Amino acid sequence: MRQIAIMEWGGKVGAVDAPTPEPTGTEVLVRVEMCGVCHSDVHIWDGYFDLGGGRKWEMSSAVDLPFSPGHEIVGTVAAMGPDAADAAGVQIGRSYVVYPWIGCGTCSRCAGGEELLCDSPVSLGVRCTGGYADHIVVPHPRYLVPYDGLAKELACTYACSGITAYSALKKAEHLQADDWLAIIGVGGVGLSAVQLADAVVGSRVVAADIDPAKRAHALTAGAEAALDNGAEDAVKEAKRTTGGGPAAAIDFVGAPATFEYATSIVRRGGLVVVVGLFGGEVTLPTMTFPNKLLTITGSYVGTLDDLKAVIALAQAGKLAPIPVTQVPAAKAGEALSDLKEGGKVVGRVVLVHD
Repeated sequence: MRQIAIMEWGGKVGAVDAPTPEPTGTEVLVRVEMCGVCHSDVHIWDGYFDLGGGRKWEMSSAVDLPFSPGHEIVGTVAAMGPDAADAAGVQIGRSYVVYPWIGCGTCSRCAGGEELLCDSPVSLGVRCTGGYADHIVVPHPRYLVPYDGLAKELACTYACSGITAYSALKKAEHLQADDWLAIIGVGGVGLSAVQLADAVVGSRVVAADIDPAKRAHALTAGAEAALDNGAEDAVKEAKRTTGGGPAAAIDFVGAPATFEYATSIVRRGGLVVVVGLFGGEVTLPTMTFPNKLLTITGSYVGTLDDLKAVIALAQAGKLAPIPVTQVPAAKAGEALSDLKEGGKVVGRVVLVHD
């Protein structure tokens, strides 16, 4: 098989030939057709996640080079292990979206359907070979989700962009119709959140981004208002637009500046959901929590059931397509560079394998 792989952390991305795996037990061999390029892939390419204060979580502690990232995968079943062959509905030659956030399969969290919380993850494209390779091994057929009626270049993005937005929005589903929800950062994931907000939350939506092109896309995707969170009067403008501050804010960037913006604009009793992995650290007065009755929570990807729910929403016409740019898998390095630089990508870039 051919892998497009990170050859050196923060450096060369190139092609590597490797033996095509043979599935055993319940494993399924999937020939990758398309794979979305996520901002998490940029961090993986860099070789670390920024913990703030000069501290880093090094990718070298989890995987060896060369390594193929990529977790937004759609592909065709090429072969099945002997214990997977009788899986209901899964057929050789059929195309599926692959759920990548896979756990150990034996702990209580995995048993409860929350594999994303497993302490021993085997996530595709993060801990194991991902969709930048033209073949991957999936541990069990249950992680393969049909997407009939949907374009595969969109369907693959639901495995991260879609479920990450959906899972974050569910944390704000207590909002009322006349409440405001702020969505901060409207790249691929944030734009999906804007589109899903009406179906999941049902409140008024204000989008915030420093890029005017992304703000314009957010307005066409369903946001009632769009603000420049980098402007000098950004906090004042957010409170003026929402009549005192949104009831909740979801930060899809996760940088110190966007987190501080989120906590500054939400009204008393408000909720801040942090999703983005940009990195860094912030200082927040402890009295902010009781004085403002502030709730801060994190949100990370989504469950297998979330993926099925998002695909069902798309099939029902309740999730409009986000802009997608298709590029050959061999140009993965260029795609990562464009995403890292910021401002060059609206929506999602999807790698296409030959």
